[in-house]
Amino acid sequence: MGEWIWLAAVGLASAILAVLVLSPHRISHGLLADLLRRRARHGPVYLFDGATLIAESETGPVAADTPVPDWDSLRRSMAGDYPGFPDSPEQVKRLGEITVPRIDGRPGHDLHCEWIDGVIRVEKRQPGRTPGSPDPAAEDPIRQAMDRAPYPVWFVDAKDRVRWCNGAYMALAGQLRGADPDLGAPLFAPGREAVPGERRTRVSVSTADGGNRLWYDLSVVPQDGGTLCFAVDINAVVDAEIAQRNFVQTLAKTFAQLSIGLAIFDRNRQLALFNPALVDLTALPADFLSGRPSVSAFFDRLRNLNMMPEPKNYVGWRQQMNDLLQAADDGRYQETWTLPSGSVYSVSGRPHPDGAVAFLFEDITAEITLTRRFRSELEMGQAILDRIEDATAAFSADGTLAFCNHAYRQLWQVDPESSFAKVTVLDATRTWQKKCAATPVWGEIRDFIELRENRAEWTAGIRLRGGPALTCIVSPIQNGATLVRFSAGTPATLPQADATTPA
Repeated sequence: MGEWIWLAAVGLASAILAVLVLSPHRISHGLLADLLRRRARHGPVYLFDGATLIAESETGPVAADTPVPDWDSLRRSMAGDYPGFPDSPEQVKRLGEITVPRIDGRPGHDLHCEWIDGVIRVEKRQPGRTPGSPDPAAEDPIRQAMDRAPYPVWFVDAKDRVRWCNGAYMALAGQLRGADPDLGAPLFAPGREAVPGERRTRVSVSTADGGNRLWYDLSVVPQDGGTLCFAVDINAVVDAEIAQRNFVQTLAKTFAQLSIGLAIFDRNRQLALFNPALVDLTALPADFLSGRPSVSAFFDRLRNLNMMPEPKNYVGWRQQMNDLLQAADDGRYQETWTLPSGSVYSVSGRPHPDGAVAFLFEDITAEITLTRRFRSELEMGQAILDRIEDATAAFSADGTLAFCNHAYRQLWQVDPESSFAKVTVLDATRTWQKKCAATPVWGEIRDFIELRENRAEWTAGIRLRGGPALTCIVSPIQNGATLVRFSAGTPATLPQADATTPA
């Protein structure tokens, strides 16, 4: 029994000795302290036995409440600043030494991993500068230019992870994802939103709260092992486009309410904008107008539909179209079209910015019909007056001669219509006075025309110089006007010549 106890004790001691001999933890405290010792101005150091942390320096980048018990924990804590951190300790063991650059590419700011006698040593380098020593970043003008570029620039590897970015990209990541963002996850997805070789692709990203949307022009350049990406801020351009679109929509809604047909041709003389009134007035199909026809095709179609005056010959028609465009460019085109259907259109051409030209079509049939009817009635009234034997003249409320008949022009040998100046009652009474014997009637007529109340018809007798006697009849008519007639003969009851008064 004692032999069995002795053999068991020897076996246990052998096992413990074997474990101590084969374990990396048998490293002496002096060697372990040497491995943990940081070089001047370098950062924290971590020692791993496989994936297990066996020692670390006093200061580390991870908060005290976030322990680093193993390799995966350290990799997750370093992935934001060092996206190339090895996935497993086996990579370091296989290569012997790996230097992982910082995501912003600053010189000297890297993570150094090395295999030393079964122990993996991870050191975060943070070089400093002694007074008077050069700044490594300042010695690299390309790096300095990229860091200070106003637009985001970054490099995405084959695994769709950001391996390098500049300061503008880091600032944008903070704006979109809040404090301490994961810089390894791309803000944009160039593989899906941008096509290599194309000049630019418009993309948008949303802020963390989803309240704002930022727009960029994304350009990608294929590189060995990944893609170099550039993003240009175009928020001002997008805002301007939205404002322009809203303005155009507002104009379109306004044009849709107009009763005047509108057709705007761009600098290439193609139809760029039209309103519904144009379809109603010209009978042109909406699909034809939506096809953006040229000016010549537009007016050719109007001609075929008899919606414009028929030209005498086609050659003259073409020349007329050329003259029309030239006049519209100068803002001088203004015509009235009388259509075979009897409708009358007022068509005008106006120049627009950037070489465009606009044509306005207005249906003035009712206005022209009313004008023609009014003119016809005036002509009829004038013809009736000319058939009256009495010399008749009408004066408006302001004392201006409104019209007279043929007998009046014959009696007084005047033609008021031949003069551009207005003929007043004062001018008329002077003419009468020259051809008649002296009488106070002319002054009384002037006073009567100026009256606004208590107006009644009255008569007076006058005599032409060396001629017959006439009866002057003064009658008030509507709107304050006055009608004066001169009849042959004398009044039935003729007052004294020097005491004639209104009735």
